[in-house]
Amino acid sequence: MNQKKVILLVEDNPDDEALTIRALKKNNILNEVIVARDGAEALDLLFGDSDDPDAKPSVYPELVLLDLNLPKISGHEVLKRIRSNENTRMLPVVVLTTSNEDKDRMDSYELGVNSYIRKPVDFRQFSESILQVGVYWLVLNEGPPFMKKS
Repeated sequence: MNQKKVILLVEDNPDDEALTIRALKKNNILNEVIVARDGAEALDLLFGDSDDPDAKPSVYPELVLLDLNLPKISGHEVLKRIRSNENTRMLPVVVLTTSNEDKDRMDSYELGVNSYIRKPVDFRQFSESILQVGVYWLVLNEGPPFMKKS
């Protein structure tokens, strides 16, 4: 019952990765954070080497924080794969990006993102954004029961 909820952070920028983890800790969000540094690594963590569209995830995060501008495989492609898999299609995904392009935001929502947040430049504002994301998705929100490990 007290199993910690895992966060999958998909972020290629080491500074943004460190800031996100620092903001989580500063706000007492002490969940385990698994980091994928590119889109291919994120898909590998979720689905292994399988090309099977119905592959079961090897990591069951409670929340995915997803950057869009990633090496190897884009954040949009990662989101598309998450949403196309029966076992992960309901997984909460929050895009956390520096992009302010309308097309990126539109594409993200069309692919089924739960939330789109632009990374504030100021650490205090960034920390507050992470606090709000953490409280909502990890404390208040109750995910679908079938997403639990079996």
